[in-house]
Amino acid sequence: MARDIVFTSRAAKPPATYSQAIKAAGLVFVSGTAPTDPKAGAYKGDTIQEQTRQCLTNIQAILEEVWSSLDKIVSVTVVLADEDDFPRMNKEWLKWFPSNPPAR
Repeated sequence: MARDIVFTSRAAKPPATYSQAIKAAGLVFVSGTAPTDPKAGAYKGDTIQEQTRQCLTNIQAILEEVWSSLDKIVSVTVVLADEDDFPRMNKEWLKWFPSNPPAR
């Protein structure tokens, strides 16, 4: 099975140990992404809402690189350093996925 490495400069550059995404068998597997601004190369956002927005902006850019989109996401794993941030993260999440959200 062929697999293609996905990279776009419109999303945060990943560490050397993994790719932004891999496309294989008609699917796209996106790696975890931090709230890193691709232009500045540094974390963006002081609040969980701002950080969630930057993460989703990065993921959106990666998906667009392979002619896909957020509405095609099947499943997402969210990792929060502080579980108390969950309600505020969800508030931003709902702006991006107002209906038919992916499994989480």
